[in-house]
Amino acid sequence: MKDISETRARLKGIFNITVTPFTANGDIDTAGFARSIERVIGLGYDGILIGGTYGEFPAMSTEERADLFRHAMNVAGDRVPVMLCSAHSDIRVVKDLTRLAGELGGLPMVTPPYVSEVTDGQIVSFFRDMAPLSKTGILVYNAPGIGITLSPAILEQLADIDNVAGVKQGDLTPTAIDQIANRIGGRIRLFCASDLAFLGPMMAGFDGISSTNSCALPELILDTYRALEKGDATTARDLHRIWYSFRALARKHGQPQTTKAAMNLRGFDGGSVRAPLRNLEKPVIEEIAKVLETLRGDTRTQVTLAA
Repeated sequence: MKDISETRARLKGIFNITVTPFTANGDIDTAGFARSIERVIGLGYDGILIGGTYGEFPAMSTEERADLFRHAMNVAGDRVPVMLCSAHSDIRVVKDLTRLAGELGGLPMVTPPYVSEVTDGQIVSFFRDMAPLSKTGILVYNAPGIGITLSPAILEQLADIDNVAGVKQGDLTPTAIDQIANRIGGRIRLFCASDLAFLGPMMAGFDGISSTNSCALPELILDTYRALEKGDATTARDLHRIWYSFRALARKHGQPQTTKAAMNLRGFDGGSVRAPLRNLEKPVIEEIAKVLETLRGDTRTQVTLAA
């Protein structure tokens, strides 16, 4: 993407949150990372998100993250829009990664600042400072799990900032979704941050979703999204129900740990997680394998397992 206009035009649909595969000794498996990107682009995903929370950015150095940005853009090229997470507790790092993401043609995804007792006015000022740094604009990530939840009222103010392209909304409470969809929908792009419960936000008028579990179940989640996109809510609902058992395991054992374990069982490049996360133990992996086996038996899923 070359500027904010192109970003706004292309920022819609289903984006794969690509996990970062680490080797057993903690190195980034760049070849496996590239194969994961190629897989979802080949299947028809509308975009990818690199180095986010489930991409384990807090466990990487700034230099590793910058290298991951470059590698992702080299692989994806201009075939699909690429979100690049530039979040950090150090505002100097946020600035550097935000500039780099824009220079590479990606869309920097920026979270609120990680500081104690920050005021609403300071949050808005922070995003005003970040937005001009990227020629492609910025994506505001409303990430309650990180520690700050942006209210619909604050998001309304952020939507007025010229270079804000969209919001990735992690607070999926019905009231917040309803307010955001109706107050700022159409002004900037709205993305649902979770594939665990995306049917509601999409029906409310959101422009797209980002999906971690599509690394493990790319065919099924893509089919679910496309059905909803076509207005076939019944099929979308039925397909979403199929993988509830997997979602339950993800909620219980964590992401991206569960996603990576499932990827490995399918012969994909999940790799390992990096400390402080821990790879799942054998009994849990056996639970995941049983769920995948059940999904494989359903002709609607296209799920296969490694030989």
